[in-house]
Amino acid sequence: MTQPPKFDVVSAHRYFAAQCFNQAWQLMESQERSPEEERFMVALNQASIFHWLQREDCNDEALSIGYWQASRIQTLLNNATEALRHAHICLSYSKHLSPFYLGCAHEALARAYRFAGDSVTASGHLSEAKRLVVLIEDEEEREQLLTDLKTGERVA
Repeated sequence: MTQPPKFDVVSAHRYFAAQCFNQAWQLMESQERSPEEERFMVALNQASIFHWLQREDCNDEALSIGYWQASRIQTLLNNATEALRHAHICLSYSKHLSPFYLGCAHEALARAYRFAGDSVTASGHLSEAKRLVVLIEDEEEREQLLTDLKTGERVA
């Protein structure tokens, strides 16, 4: 029989949910990644989501963020199918959240559809994200989404 761990499992999940997300983000920002680093980036993102799912305070906002990151990672890795899949999951968790999170979900969908070559659907999601930007009260969140929308428009 397995013995209980000698550490606080709740604290471990809290730590690794954030740590894995942040490490994945660092790799996303890297201009050059080896194939091993690319696989590690995907694993870190999925580990972050896993650790969130183990937490009692897991909520749609946290999962929206995790799947948003997953979609962005898959776009970086030239995997349109997975980028779209994760962006749709992000949207499913974002539908009842604040305009910022919903806007980010539409930004992820616009980016993934543009990357997949479907400019018509991408344009619809881009328009929806831009509509939501004006509803965001927090200036930092508004600027973050506007920046993401600008970089997403250059994806092709």
